[in-house]
Amino acid sequence: MNGPLSTPPEETAGHDLLTGRVAVVTAAAGTGIGSATARRMLAEGADVVVSDWHERRLKETAEALSSQFSERRVAAVVCDVTSTEAVDELITAAVAAHGRIDIVVNNAGLGGETPVVDMTDDQWDKVLDITLNGTFRCTRAALRYFREAEHGGVIVNNASVLGWRAQHSQAHYAAAKAGVMALTRCSAIEAAEYGVRVNAVSPSIASHAFLAKVTSPELLEHLSNQEAYGRAAEPWEVAATIAMLASDYTTYLTGEVVSVSSQRA
Repeated sequence: MNGPLSTPPEETAGHDLLTGRVAVVTAAAGTGIGSATARRMLAEGADVVVSDWHERRLKETAEALSSQFSERRVAAVVCDVTSTEAVDELITAAVAAHGRIDIVVNNAGLGGETPVVDMTDDQWDKVLDITLNGTFRCTRAALRYFREAEHGGVIVNNASVLGWRAQHSQAHYAAAKAGVMALTRCSAIEAAEYGVRVNAVSPSIASHAFLAKVTSPELLEHLSNQEAYGRAAEPWEVAATIAMLASDYTTYLTGEVVSVSSQRA
């Protein structure tokens, strides 16, 4: 499909929406939504702690961000979100690096294509443990920090339209993302007591290298063609929505899941 919105625009410049704040972004290595979110946070004036389980890619990402945003502070903390100890240490290390935390973006997730009839327990458990349980661990650790802090904060989770929509061979991922949506809604009610807003973005499809590794070209083309614009989102387009949810433009928004596409159901 060709139309006026089928060609991705140039990335929008920052508008200092997050000046003076500190953001922690999980699964931020590489070229996906996580690294785009870290870059957007920096562009909007925040200092950033990037985290990922892959030490080399994380180091390369942190170095690239530091070079691009030399006036901002960038710290890197290796973290496997399947480990409660590692997640708790991430929050501790982030505070040690920058003195405080204002924003936590839970981006870590794992997908794949496997029909239920062929799916093993290990495949199911791994996707749920990273995508849903990892988001829970990070949310819990963040809320424990915010509960004791003398300031509020924001948590933004990365869900998916598959939390609403059925798709062949995606039962594990869809179940995990539906759980992320429910976790977002419930934790938002609890977090209000600590002055914390909790929301989620729900991308349909965002074009990046890791997705191409775990998804067939045919499926990627099919999903892109289904979009209103006839294309996948650019990672920065999702990241810009995350930045909006982290900013003071959404002070009365909590417990919401924002679809970054027209593919809600």
